[in-house]
Amino acid sequence: MHASGSIAPSERLTRFRHLEPGLQTTVPESAFAADQQFHLVANSLVELLETTRRELERDRELAKASLITASRILHAEIERCSGANGCPRGGLVAWQIARVRAYIDSHLHLTIHTRDLSAVARRSRAHFSRNFKVAFGESPHAYVVRRRLEKACHLMMTSAASLSEIALSAGFSDQGHLCKLFRKAFGQSPASWRREYEVLSADQSRGSQVCEI
Repeated sequence: MHASGSIAPSERLTRFRHLEPGLQTTVPESAFAADQQFHLVANSLVELLETTRRELERDRELAKASLITASRILHAEIERCSGANGCPRGGLVAWQIARVRAYIDSHLHLTIHTRDLSAVARRSRAHFSRNFKVAFGESPHAYVVRRRLEKACHLMMTSAASLSEIALSAGFSDQGHLCKLFRKAFGQSPASWRREYEVLSADQSRGSQVCEI
């Protein structure tokens, strides 16, 4: 029997193929089985990453294949754990939610299409909006608008940028678009909201100085 270190990288990579998505996504029947599954996956990932590190300069194709396999194993394990923890049926699993959320937050200043989000989550466009609503509790459009409003609020609190600049940075077409959706969500204009925040911050600052004296 070969020691782990003596197995050829290509042979080790072949042995790990059985762990790819679709073959190891069932939920273990007991805590012991879950623990065994975790250690199996963790050890497989460690060895794959070690193979990648050793082969990075000598055999880039093998290193690339190792990374792809490691990524698929990790996605399969995340999906398996999401199922075990009661991921809503018909929704998105944890890795899909994380990828979609990260994509939206990094593209708020751009136009975001549902087709782009479905591609990120690797779901069909036909069912993605329903899957998204089950996972996030609101439609993709409503979620994106909310995140843009939250970004606008953050920029108003932390920068001296004009409202027109903030509107564009947060992904709104112009200041009027920001004002319309902001008023609908908060019941007041962005300018009014910003003034109230500045007054409150100034009062808190003065109060803090009085306490220090």
